[in-house]
Amino acid sequence: MKTTPMEFGREVRQEISRVTWPTRKETVVTTILVFIMVFICATYFLLVDQVLSTVVKYVLGMWG
Repeated sequence: MKTTPMEFGREVRQEISRVTWPTRKETVVTTILVFIMVFICATYFLLVDQVLSTVVKYVLGMWG
């Protein structure tokens, strides 16, 4: 069943009115938490990469 552009526009407006938008405070807190998690993950992967790199160099005899 096809809908006209006018019907589609009305349906979009109805759906948008049902959305629960976050408050400014919720958005700021969530953004800060995302940055903290990115920093933690980046640090973790840096450390793992350094350890694995050292192990591979040692195993292949390229140490120093």
